Amino acid sequence: MSRIDDLRRRLQQDPASIAFAQLAEEHRRAGDLADAIRVCREGLSRHPTYASARITLARALAASGEPDAAQAEFEIVRRQAPDNLAALRGLADLFQGRGALKEALAACRAALKLARHDPDLQATVTSLEQTLGITDDRPRRTLAVLEGWLEVVRSRRQRPEA
Repeated sequence: MSRIDDLRRRLQQDPASIAFAQLAEEHRRAGDLADAIRVCREGLSRHPTYASARITLARALAASGEPDAAQAEFEIVRRQAPDNLAALRGLADLFQGRGALKEALAACRAALKLARHDPDLQATVTSLEQTLGITDDRPRRTLAVLEGWLEVVRSRRQRPEA
């Protein structure tokens, strides 16, 4: 018996089960996007705040060539859970695919705040910044502040005490 068959059977026994999300994800991974979308929409009618099911729906919609509908689903998740990494990454991918690089960069930066040590995200942020001609001048500004502070300290040391 396949995983999909097992999940279908579970849903038949308990139509209100959240197993619909797993079934939809299995369909999506198998490339059965129409079934993934259908199962998600049916399950979300009962469990509208189930974020992982919305992520699966958004991914299936994006893969089906429905980026606007996918974006709407990712945005619903973001409103429910602003720190949802999967939604941020999904939005970044959608924006990048559309050529909306500033929006993609904003989503990637937000995701990087949550996954600070993710080398793929860091590389994507760097690449988008380079493409957009954005340079990170924070190190230069920090150095200028420190140099100014050091100059004040030096000037105070050189003054004779009264």
